[in-house]
Amino acid sequence: MRFTKMQGAGNDYVYLDCFSQDPPDNPAELAIAMSDRRFGVGGDGLILIRPSAVADARMQMFNADGSEAEMCGNGIRCVAKFVHDHGITAREQLRIETGCGVLTLDLSRTNGLVDSVRVDMGEPILEPVEIPTTLPGPPVVEARVAIGSREFDVTSVSMGNPHCVVFVDELTDDLVLGAGPLLENHECFPARVNVEFVQVLSRGEVRQRTWERGSGETWACGTGASAVCVAGALTGKTDRRILNHLLGGDLTLEWDESSNHVFMTGPAVEVFSGEWPE
Repeated sequence: MRFTKMQGAGNDYVYLDCFSQDPPDNPAELAIAMSDRRFGVGGDGLILIRPSAVADARMQMFNADGSEAEMCGNGIRCVAKFVHDHGITAREQLRIETGCGVLTLDLSRTNGLVDSVRVDMGEPILEPVEIPTTLPGPPVVEARVAIGSREFDVTSVSMGNPHCVVFVDELTDDLVLGAGPLLENHECFPARVNVEFVQVLSRGEVRQRTWERGSGETWACGTGASAVCVAGALTGKTDRRILNHLLGGDLTLEWDESSNHVFMTGPAVEVFSGEWPE
C-alpha cells in the first residue's frame, strides 16, 4: 500500500491516497501499526484521502491509538496540498469534507507547489452539550476543574472536536505530560478532550503546548490553536488575531467578528513516500 508522510507545523501523519488505491479494511488497526515511531512509519495518526460526493476530497482521520477523530487543522492543510500537488484537482480554493462538515481552504503556492494554506475552520461551538462537557456555560470560560489536590481554570471550545484551554504562567512538562492526560480523561469531558496549555506573550502572541486526545503530546494542533484564539478573546487575555508559536512551528489565527468564523494559516510539507506491506 502506497503512503505519503506529511507534516504541518510538526503535526505529522501518514496519508493514504484512496483515489488511486482501495482504502484499508481496518484503518484503525493500520493507524496503530503505521503510527508507531519505532516499528512503523511514525506519526500522530493516519489520514485517508478519499473521494467525496460533496467536495473535492474527503478526509478521514485516525489517531495513533486507533480512535477515529472528527478533524485536524494541520492535517487538513496537508490533505489540500496532496490533492493539489498530486493532480487530483488544480483549483487554488478547495472544499474538503471532514467529520465536522465541509471546510474551505485557500492555497498559496511556490513554483507550482502548495507551501501554505488558509483554512476556514468555521464557527466555534460554545454550547456545553455540543462540545461536549458538563461544565457550566455557555460559554465555558475559566471553569474550575479539580484533579486531585490541583485545580485548573479551563475554557472549553469545540472546533468540530472538543478542546479545553488552560492559560498558565509557564509551559512545563509537569503540566503537559502530567496534568494533560488527566484532563483528557476527566469525567467532565464525556468524549475525552484535547488539552491546550497556553502562555500569553502579548495580546497578539502566545505559545502553546498540546496534549492531544488519543495521541499524547503533539508538536502542533490546528483545531487546538483555533480554540486558543477563541479562548483568548473570550477571557480577554488576547486579541481576536494572534500568532501562535507551537513546538513544530507558527500558525496565524483570526476569529473574525463579522462572520464568527475562525481562520487558520500555516505550512504544509510533504516529507517522503513509501510502500507499506499489505
